[in-house]
Amino acid sequence: MECGLSPIVGFRFSLYPMADDFVSVIKGALELTDTSNVWMHTDDVSTVIRGKQIHVFNVAKAIALHAAKTGKHIALSGTFSAGCPGDTAGDAYLEKGENIANTDATKQYVSSQFALYPMNNPSYMDIIYREVDRAKEQGVFNESMHYASGIHGDIHDVFAFYEEAFSNVRSEEHKHLVMTVSMSINSPSHGGL
Repeated sequence: MECGLSPIVGFRFSLYPMADDFVSVIKGALELTDTSNVWMHTDDVSTVIRGKQIHVFNVAKAIALHAAKTGKHIALSGTFSAGCPGDTAGDAYLEKGENIANTDATKQYVSSQFALYPMNNPSYMDIIYREVDRAKEQGVFNESMHYASGIHGDIHDVFAFYEEAFSNVRSEEHKHLVMTVSMSINSPSHGGL
């Protein structure tokens, strides 16, 4: 199998509400999000969404925001991927237009970390440093750390950065791209931000 430049993007993630009623928080966030532009499947470990990049990022942000609006401390961990050699177009909803389905503009502070993996690219560190520099320019960079880079700010700015970073690297025809993201929302350690 070979990596490709398919327009399919996927996001497999797990949502962890720090609350006794975690099931209702997770199910509520999934039910309140308009997922009509993506293919979605949830199992006992994670949820995967697949489709056009614009819709995958839109749905991912909406799910995180709906969970956050419960006021509970939420952790989200997931992996965006494009160009995977094992991917198939059969359930990817590629015929959908460009109009996004979720437009909630509610402000929400997010502290997060990301790691970018342009697969099979000998210049991968140059690519990563470039996107980290762009995060600094956009005011969403938080800190350098082992195995990741800290990104924080309003959820809309954070997701905009992540989607743009993903687009930038994909536009250079890096055939298989993986980006991991971990988020903390409504944490007591955020000090009321």
